[in-house]
Order: sequence, then structure tokens, then C-alpha cells
Amino acid sequence: MLTTPDTLFALEDNQGADTPRAPKVVARAALYADVVFDRPLDHAYTYAVPDDLVAKVGVGKRVEVPFGKGGKATTGFCVGVSHEPPDNGYEIKSVARVLDDDAIVDDHLMKLTRWMADYYLCGWGQVLHAVVPAGARENAGTRVASFVEPLPKEKLPNPLPTVTPQQKTALEKLKKEGRPLEMLQLARLAKCTTGVVAGLVKKGLVRKFSERIETEAAAPSEDTDALAKPQAPLELNADQSRVWEQLKGALATGGYHPFLLHGVTGSGKTEVYLRAIEEVVKQGKEVIVLVPEISLTPQTLSRFAGRCGNLAVLHSHLTDAERGGYWRRVATGHIQVVVGARSAVFAPTRKLGLIVIDEEHENSFKQESTPRYHARDVAVMRARLEGIPILMGSATPSLESWANAERGAYTVLSMPNRVESRPLPAVKLIDLRHEPKTPGKHGAIGPTLEDAMRKTLKAKGQIILLLNRRGFSTHVHCEACGHVAQCAHCDLALTFHRTKSALVCHYCGFETAPFQKCPACEQPSMRYQGLGTEKLQAEIEEKFPGNVCQRMDSDTMQKPGSHQRVLDAFRDGLIHILVGTQMIAKGLDFPNVTLVGVVNADVGLHLPDFRSAERTFQLLAQVAGRAGRGDKGGQVLVQTFTPEHPCITLASHHNYGEFAKLELVHRKQHKYPPYERMARLIVRSEKEDAASAFADTLAGAFKDALKRVPAPSGFVALPSAQPTDTPAPRATVRLLGPAECPVFRLNNFYRFHFQLQSESSAVLHDVLRTVLAVAKPPGGVEFQVDIDPYSML
Repeated sequence: MLTTPDTLFALEDNQGADTPRAPKVVARAALYADVVFDRPLDHAYTYAVPDDLVAKVGVGKRVEVPFGKGGKATTGFCVGVSHEPPDNGYEIKSVARVLDDDAIVDDHLMKLTRWMADYYLCGWGQVLHAVVPAGARENAGTRVASFVEPLPKEKLPNPLPTVTPQQKTALEKLKKEGRPLEMLQLARLAKCTTGVVAGLVKKGLVRKFSERIETEAAAPSEDTDALAKPQAPLELNADQSRVWEQLKGALATGGYHPFLLHGVTGSGKTEVYLRAIEEVVKQGKEVIVLVPEISLTPQTLSRFAGRCGNLAVLHSHLTDAERGGYWRRVATGHIQVVVGARSAVFAPTRKLGLIVIDEEHENSFKQESTPRYHARDVAVMRARLEGIPILMGSATPSLESWANAERGAYTVLSMPNRVESRPLPAVKLIDLRHEPKTPGKHGAIGPTLEDAMRKTLKAKGQIILLLNRRGFSTHVHCEACGHVAQCAHCDLALTFHRTKSALVCHYCGFETAPFQKCPACEQPSMRYQGLGTEKLQAEIEEKFPGNVCQRMDSDTMQKPGSHQRVLDAFRDGLIHILVGTQMIAKGLDFPNVTLVGVVNADVGLHLPDFRSAERTFQLLAQVAGRAGRGDKGGQVLVQTFTPEHPCITLASHHNYGEFAKLELVHRKQHKYPPYERMARLIVRSEKEDAASAFADTLAGAFKDALKRVPAPSGFVALPSAQPTDTPAPRATVRLLGPAECPVFRLNNFYRFHFQLQSESSAVLHDVLRTVLAVAKPPGGVEFQVDIDPYSML
């Protein structure tokens, strides 16, 4: 049995489920169904299919079966059927019900989810449960309606029964419509009750049948038709034309072709996406477009809707009914283009022809709950399994993708110039160690940045300021005894939010009132320090009265439509200064923005994470790209205490190639991805001793497993590299831990972690499977496995 993330309670509830007892003996069946469940189980269970369900059961449908010690009715997915019973010596239970008329998972998604279960070390049923949205599983947004239709003459009773005047009117209305009508709808048309219509059914004059139909609740909340103003294709420049010619050939021939589109900010990558999408739609095929959640703005969507035919937009704010409605429309071929965040990679397209991933480097494509998949890697595997091209674009590609391109696994399409030959903005680094100190109160905005802001506003330009930290004061401590305000449930400092007048934990959401006195020494000496977007906005409003400043972060953008209202006001010139976190760094195109300021480039740079330099470079490069997109040009000012750091220096020169070269040398020296595969295993418990003891137990299991490291079996396909038939040499596995996690306590759980690295994905998986097969956590302890982790805290 595989023990996977977030599965402690599933293990306890179903303990012994994989040790079948002898249930009631059933006669040999004509058909047997293999069923998987939303449980951490590494195999399917076989059930006999009763004769009356043989015609209904099928792969990709959900079934209800008895499961576990008490034979509790449990829903699972049918993943296989056979005419031969399993040869395991156990009696077989029977399928109780088939829950779906049609398969809700097709063969392509079956193969993809099987690979995901193997690669991410979780149950196949867990993957299927995550892939199919609740709205589709529960038929949200639908209802069963009763319809009636007139019978043909040969099926009418003879002699014809007499009818009442109301029944005669209803029958005439139904015949005039020439199509089946709901009983209630017909009653309204005939101005009678449904009892009158039921009388026609009873007399054999009309046929009654039931059908599941969509409700109004399943209609999308966004009016994509309103967004779909026809837009003519733009004229391609030299870079775009060269890239399009390379891409067009692959779209015409089909087959698996992974492309990495490396184009600087403002180079016109979106127009290339749109040309590719239009070409595939003309072929009668569908397209999946993955974008980061924060990029799903009407500005972005309007460009797709105006060029791409029927469009579905999938994001986290959809209701179950809306999500279920989209799933059904995509599955029935009514949607040509699916645009959405990471879960859109599972859209049930009938004839997929292309996958596009914008901002492929984005961390938000990694899911942090079971199954812990990366949407980019899953998309690459789906493209390979379905034999179609995939186009991944970014101004700052992930180093994993860049390394794949360097070794020939991906084809690089380069767009090094901005459209209309506009120059990239000049970037100036401001060394805060030597910045002149102004008399009086010191703020976040230094003299150099402040002077540039005043000149920009005087010239009627607009300003974007990035500070990737929200709140007002990020550090609250006592000057008398040194006590730091910490979360009651996590080893994290609380952040003061002035708007809500509360100290808030940004991880678990814990809130408490601000301290008037120190809770440790009871002295009135609490000091509120540190800088967040809320304090930055207050400083701007004080220094630049008469100018409108708006903040965009997860605190201010919670209401539906708030994101777009702010961007519309900014585009119309009603907002002069836009302050925000990373959500303002990507995808915004405002020609009047002539100054971009980075208030503190060092936020996140010194975290205990091997990707911190890469993330800092990407964020700086992306936000710098918001400037200079119009005829006025633009400049970027970056405040930092470490201007000599390569990621900051090279970002200021827009030199991704040199940064990637240096960072890849560093990764190779320390055997980090993309040169070795990595897995992280976290043990957690609300009792520190219990977590520590089980971590020691796991350490012993790893020690034994590493003594028997096998040669790579090769059955686990790498998600972002070409397969090879060349036998790999015997691989090694490097194990670090157990050790306390950098953030030891989170949400009341004490956490210890292991880190495993190997040049062979297959060997890494073999070791983990060996350990997980023998490591059984005690009550109150669970552990999580993360393949290719992105969060190291």
C-alpha cells in the first residue's frame, strides 16, 4: 500500500481494506470490473458485474461497490474490465450500481492519470478524483426533466380515445412545436396544469421520457461572447514570422513536438499563440491553453475570445455548476479552446491538437496537495501520449525547460526583440547601502526613486511599484525583552494589517488583536517594523498627495471583479500609481507606464531554497517588462542591498542567457535539478516526539533500502525529457535527513523532512516504493511525498 500526501485518515479508516476477507460467495460472472478509489492504494480491486449491469459498466465510469471491512458502499472508478476472474483465491464482491450513463474519463485521460499515479507516488483513484471536478462527478448544474413527444400514427391506440378541450389544445401545441417539450413547458404553452399533460400520456397519445439537462446555474459567469469582439490578426514582424514558419510545419504534420518559445517581454508571444490556435481550430481540433491564475484577466481573455471561436475559461472562482457545465461542453465537442490555470490540463477534449503554456516558468503550475503534480510536466506527458505539439512560452524559462532545450529535448524558438523595434527599458540599480539618507522619517522609497516618481508624474506618465510582501508591518517585537509576535499555530512571525487592525499569519490565517503591551514582559514597548504593500501605499499617499494610488494584492483583490476594475481604472488614467505584489509583475500591457520601481529586490532572495535566485531573476525581469511598452519609452529602478548578486545584476541587463549559464553551473556542482531528480518526504504530527520517532524509523528504512539500490528499471517516464533506449549506469541516491523543516511547526504540526536526489528518476522511485511499502505510520502521524518539489520550507 502506498502512503501518500494527505492520507493519514484514509489509512486509518480503511486499514485492512487491502487484505480481503471472504465475503459472500457469488457465482462466476460474465464480466469483472477493476475499480480504484480515492485512497492511497497502489492497485485496483476486482468486482463481479451482475448480469443486469453488464451493458452499463465500462472503463471511465464510476461505480458503487462494497469496500473495506464492513462492506461500506463506496464510489470508485472503473479502470478495466475482463471476462476472466482474478486468480487470487478470494471470493469476489459484486458491483452495486453504475453511476454514469457515459464514461466521464476517456482513454487518453486514463493513460495520463495512470502515469501520474506512478510518477507522483499516489493512488490512481486519488488522481482520477482530482482530475474530474466535483461539478462533473455530481452532475452539478443539471437536473432530470420529464419530456413528452407525440406518438407516430402507427403507434396510436385504435380507436382514438376521447380528449378534453384542454388536452386537445395541449396536443395541438405539442405537434406545432415539432420537438419534445418539458411537461411543465407544454402546460404553460397550453395554459393548463401538468395533470392535463399526464392525462395525454395515460391515454397513449404522447410518449413520456426523462432526460438530464443543463440548468441556468451551469452557464458561465463570464460572458465570453461579450469578450469576443472580432480581432484581425496582427502583422508579424521578422522574429514572429521566423518562429511561425517553424511552428506551422509541426502543426501541419502533427506528432509530438515540444517547443520552447523564448521571447523577451513585449516581443509578441501572444500573437504567435493565437496564430497556432487558429491553425489547429481550422483543422477541426481543440486546444488547451494554460496560463497562471493571476493572468486570467479580461484583457488576456478578450484577445483569445476575439480570435479563437468557442472558448471555455477555467479558474478557481467557478462554481461547481459552472465547472461541471464546462466539462460537459468540452467533452461533447462544443468548445474548441480551453483557457485556464493548471487544472485545465485535464480538459476532456475529444480531438486535442495543441497545448499552449504561457509563462511556463510559473510556480503556480505546481500543485501542493495530492496529487502533487506540475501542470507543465503533465502537459508535456499528455502531448507525448496523444502525439501532438506543445508550445511553452516565457521571457524567463524555467531552468528545467532550458536544460531540456540545451540537450535537444525541446526545440527553442527565439524572439529576442520587442515588437515595433521598441527597446527594452533601461534598468538602474540603486544600492540602498549608499543611498543618501534624508532628514527625518526614513521610508521605503529612497531619494533616487522618489525623484524619478515626481518627474514621471509631472510628465503625465504612470508608475508601477513592486513589493512582494503584503501587510503593513511584517515584524512586531518588544524593545524591552525581544519577544517577537508569532503565530499561535506556526513558527512564523505575524504581520500587522492596519486596515483590519489585526496581526495575521499568512500561512494558516490565524488572527489576533494588536498588542498594546508585550505578552511576555507586559511592558508597553511593542515596536511595529518591516514593510508591506499596505505601509508602502500609506507612504505614497503621504509623499504624493493629489495623486491616486491603488494597491493590488490578495488582501484588496478578494471581491469578484475587483482585479479588472482596478486595471480598467489604471488603463483609463484614473490611477496614477499602482502598488502590488507579484500579481502586477506579469501580463499587464499599459503603454503609459514609463516608470517601474522595485522597492526591495532582496525579498525572497535569501530563503533556504535552491531556486531563490532563479525566482528573483524571473520576478525582476517580468516586472521590468511592464515599462516602455509605448512610444514614451520607460525606465526601471531597482532598490537593493545586494546589487552585486548575479541574479540582480543580470536581470538589470535583461541577460537571461548568461544567468541561466551561471545558475546551471551552480546546480550541476550541487547536484540539484535539472541535473538530478529530487523528492522530498515530510513527516508531521501534532506531537513533536511522535513525529521525531517515526522520522527515525523512516531513516532506518531508507538506510536498508539504499543498501539494495537497484539498477534503473526505466519504467517511470520522465515528464520533461525525451525517452531513451540507452541503458543507464547503476545510479546512486543521496539522502539528507531527517531534519527539522526550515519552518518547523505549521498549523500545529511539527515537521521533519528528508530530501532524496538521484540522477535516475527510476531508481529514486524504486527506493521510495521500497520504503513506503514497509513504513507504517502510527496513529496521529502522517507523511507526505513530493516528487520534484517546489516548496522547500
